[in-house]
Amino acid sequence: MNPKIIPIAVQQVSKERKRQAPKGRRVEPTALAEVQSLLGGASRQPDLLIEHLHKIQDRFGHLSAAHLAALAQEMRLAQTEVYEVATFYHHFDVVKEGEAAPATLTVRVCDGLSCEMAGARELLAKLPKILGKDVRVIAAPCVGRCEQAPVAVVGQNPVPNASLETVAVKVAAQDVQHIPSDFTDYASYQAAGGYALLKDCMSGKQEVESVIKTMEDSGLRGLGGAGFPAGRKWRIVRAETGPRLMAVNIDEGEPGTFKDRVYLERDPHRFLEGMLIAAWAVGIDRIYIYLRDEYHGCRAMLQSELEKLKTAPPRAGLPEIILRRGAGAYICGEESAMIESIEGKRGMPRLRPPYVAQVGLFGRPTLEHNFETLFWVREILEKGGAWFTSHGRNGRTGLRSFSVSGRVKNPGVKLAPAGITIQELIDEYCGGMQDGHHFYAYLPGGASGGILPATMNSIPLDFDTLQPYGCFIGSAAVIVLSDSDTATDAARSMLRFFHHESCGQCTPCRVGTAKAAHLMDQPKWDLALLADLSLVMRDASICGLGQAAPNPMDCVVKYFPHELV
Repeated sequence: MNPKIIPIAVQQVSKERKRQAPKGRRVEPTALAEVQSLLGGASRQPDLLIEHLHKIQDRFGHLSAAHLAALAQEMRLAQTEVYEVATFYHHFDVVKEGEAAPATLTVRVCDGLSCEMAGARELLAKLPKILGKDVRVIAAPCVGRCEQAPVAVVGQNPVPNASLETVAVKVAAQDVQHIPSDFTDYASYQAAGGYALLKDCMSGKQEVESVIKTMEDSGLRGLGGAGFPAGRKWRIVRAETGPRLMAVNIDEGEPGTFKDRVYLERDPHRFLEGMLIAAWAVGIDRIYIYLRDEYHGCRAMLQSELEKLKTAPPRAGLPEIILRRGAGAYICGEESAMIESIEGKRGMPRLRPPYVAQVGLFGRPTLEHNFETLFWVREILEKGGAWFTSHGRNGRTGLRSFSVSGRVKNPGVKLAPAGITIQELIDEYCGGMQDGHHFYAYLPGGASGGILPATMNSIPLDFDTLQPYGCFIGSAAVIVLSDSDTATDAARSMLRFFHHESCGQCTPCRVGTAKAAHLMDQPKWDLALLADLSLVMRDASICGLGQAAPNPMDCVVKYFPHELV
């Protein structure tokens, strides 16, 4: 029928029906009731979107289309906004209409380089048959336990040094999540003098200028990878107009990095006191702690200790502390992407300027710090900046926490002088190489820090010492390779990781990592094309992921040409 001759009354009824129908998927009453029950009296403010998605995922094991629509209505958000956030993060299982829900239990096997060298491929190949169809087995990027390689995570329970037998036992046991048990709790920390320095700061016994000056004199630099001087950062943010916020990064997703987790599991309040002193010095109104989702046990422990701190604070007037849960996205280790995630959005890095010190969380000046940087604050202020600079080797000053994994006898977090060489680190701190293995190569700064041959074993490991060689120390994640490994395979593993973790915002990184990973999987590398890709990715990517992703392949071409013959 010609629409021009439809009766006026019929047209009016049709328009009325269109006005009554909501845009997008209709909300199912049952799903809405379930979401409302889960959220209870919690705020529906937009920045809590990821937190509420976690509640649904934890309860039902996945995110159905019906629950996503109900959550959108409950939070007064567009369904597309909820959907794009839910599908951005790896740990959310979004099930489309008509699709089957995943198995009730998921086993994630880390396929990071350290775990791959320790036998992760065998676990991934054999576990599905052993565990059966009721258990989903999937590969996962680095889960932050490289010193325990290979690692599997059963539900929310890590299985260190995993074997087919230990994983099967954990699946059968269905244990509750692992919570660190031997850490220094609130009462013990206070009994040993903890929070006395914070009290002195807040009571006026310590002056802000003196505290910041000590931090500057220590030369402490950000230990999350960027290495910006901590004291100078405090001074910059303090000069900005309030209110000021603080964001703490415990999203250590760089393959090979696990130092923050180890320190958090042992002494959480040393970090919290350093954090609160920094907040006092800078004039922070509210603190957000962003903890990676893989650290389930640490989150339960930290929630408990934060509640104790809130209930019986060492001194009145502490800023509000909010713990936020990541959802599996390496890119959120980048400071502006983390801020986007805290705000309940996709973790997409921001263009700069403006910098987060000026326009950060919720548009406010923001002090952003890595966990370990704050972990050192108390000791530096108690012992003085000169104490920290008294350490060091080969012309460097300070201390570094190296996350060492790979083919060494004793992997783990090694607190060593800044400027130590890889050979000294292996021999003096790691008990040498594993029996039957000979030192061949090393990654000095995790996935993005490049690869160097064992013949270059006398370079001081510190900020600014590795750049002339096309590498950098980053978060000091050292992965040691032996003569049973190849730099080519290591580089392939890193590029697959970057391809998987690229947020997709910019073409040079999104397409470049995919293209590079494909080219590197070929029997013969197209060196000219890889060189072009490297140049474009370095020059045009928005953030450090795309800019540093070519480092592994460029190092192979430069230092391991014999592997490409």
